[in-house]
Amino acid sequence: MTAKTVTAKTATAARKAPRELTEEDILKAPEKDYMNEAQLTFFRRRLEDIRDQILRNADDTGEHLRENEITTDPSDRATLEEEYTLELRTRDRERKLLKKVEKSLRMIEDGSYGYCEETGEPIGVPRLIARPMTTLSIEAQERRERVQKLYGD
Repeated sequence: MTAKTVTAKTATAARKAPRELTEEDILKAPEKDYMNEAQLTFFRRRLEDIRDQILRNADDTGEHLRENEITTDPSDRATLEEEYTLELRTRDRERKLLKKVEKSLRMIEDGSYGYCEETGEPIGVPRLIARPMTTLSIEAQERRERVQKLYGD
């Protein structure tokens, strides 16, 4: 194989695979590039990392809860039970977050990721970087929070 052939193959591979973007790249991108393939790849990876971390935390909690710490002191036992309760509450919040992450990954696949569920307008890259699993624009989220505040949950 000649050097020219290797260079041509490398150039072809570079065109096929979008280069991995950084947060800076995405923030500097023009509006016309909103949710292009490279940006979707960036957010897919970020969401997959969040999902993997949540699953690792769940495994760690399972291991921790299976450890049988036997203590005869009532104060120590109460402390352990409180720690378990807090850990389980945290895992419950993460379980709910995991559902949102999975929903966002499905939205990437169906092409609706990055757009507000209520208005259809772009959510905005800065908001998605801060919270990749969001499905509402800032305005829609504020409206929803005002309604919840007025009428309760």
